[in-house]
Amino acid sequence: MPVFDYECKNCGKVFEELVMSSSTPDSDIECPGCGEHNSIRRMSAPSIGGGSSSFSSAAGCGSSGFS
Repeated sequence: MPVFDYECKNCGKVFEELVMSSSTPDSDIECPGCGEHNSIRRMSAPSIGGGSSSFSSAAGCGSSGFS
């Protein structure tokens, strides 16, 4: 289930919403700030990472991990 960024056209609050289907109309999304159903979907940055990594945690930032 995707998470989308929304902006309320009523109060201007920007929030994230877990949406069951990408075809859910924006008019179904309730603003957590004012409770209105007047939000628009915003362009959001892609999620990078978040999964398991094959890199060793022993190697710090900028370190090759070799001694």
